[in-house]
Amino acid sequence: MISLIIPCFNEEESLPLFYPEATSVLRQMNCDYELIFVNDGSRDRTLAILKELSEKDPHVIYLSFSRNFGKEAAMYAGFCNAGGDYVAVMDADLQDDIHVLDVIYKQLATLEEEKERE
Repeated sequence: MISLIIPCFNEEESLPLFYPEATSVLRQMNCDYELIFVNDGSRDRTLAILKELSEKDPHVIYLSFSRNFGKEAAMYAGFCNAGGDYVAVMDADLQDDIHVLDVIYKQLATLEEEKERE
């Protein structure tokens, strides 16, 4: 399983773009996954959007801070709650190429196969 941690601070404009792109890539990878969104004290509709996503998609988990603690704290909270065999962190603004997950996942699977053969 892959756990994808997404720290969020005022991402109401990014989430409607990020979520469908991320789920599309992860579904194509044919693996179990969870999207762990960490709301870092956003002042916009980020939390409301995360609640809606979690209600319609069982792969979506959200955590919410009462105030802004910073990206590192959000990442740490995500790591503490991740259940995956592999864990990655991505920003919700799509500056990170979500498609690189598939490449990395395939490389890790190849390495594991080679290790098992040894």
